[in-house]
Amino acid sequence: MASGGTPPEAPGPGTPLAARRSRWIGQQYADITKLREHAARHERASARAQQRAARINTRIEKLRHQATLLREKAQKVLAEIPQFEQQIKQHERDIAASTSQRQSAAPPGQGHVIAMTSDVTSLHYRIRKLQQKVVDKQQKSRHLELRAAQKTQKTAELKVKVDRYTEASRLEEQEANAYRQRADRLQAVSEADVASHLTATAQPPTNPSGEPPRPP
Repeated sequence: MASGGTPPEAPGPGTPLAARRSRWIGQQYADITKLREHAARHERASARAQQRAARINTRIEKLRHQATLLREKAQKVLAEIPQFEQQIKQHERDIAASTSQRQSAAPPGQGHVIAMTSDVTSLHYRIRKLQQKVVDKQQKSRHLELRAAQKTQKTAELKVKVDRYTEASRLEEQEANAYRQRADRLQAVSEADVASHLTATAQPPTNPSGEPPRPP
């Protein structure tokens, strides 16, 4: 680029040196335009990386919210188990009381051969059903906890992507700033050269013979 060169001496108007200086100034403007184009490209890449990071952050928060809801559901499911356990204990006490009552009412010789009645078998059946509900609730809670853990793991993986895009955006922004600063410095030099060139071309031509100009 022409930014590293030295402008030629200020020539008089209409000379080859003036044309050369004009071309040099034009090349400076071309270099400035190219530098600003590079800066704009890096700015666009930086903005794209920031956009991707923002979208992933939104997805991360959504997954965190879903994981929190799943854990809350798992806790609610586990909170239902104690009432089933209480019912089981109550049925077991009822079975023990019924068995003890029938044993005390049985004849002396038949204490060990008392048959189970329908009310006792009904209580055993209810206990089995309640035990099955406890197991089902535990399984459902573990399943919800697993889904929550999977979503949490996904957020950790996405966080790595966010960090990568954030770093890429920072590097692209640095490159854009570097190109922009180079363009600003070159533009300042070019504007000074243009001003001096206009000053030189605006001066009237001198009379090399030294004779005073003739009156019209």
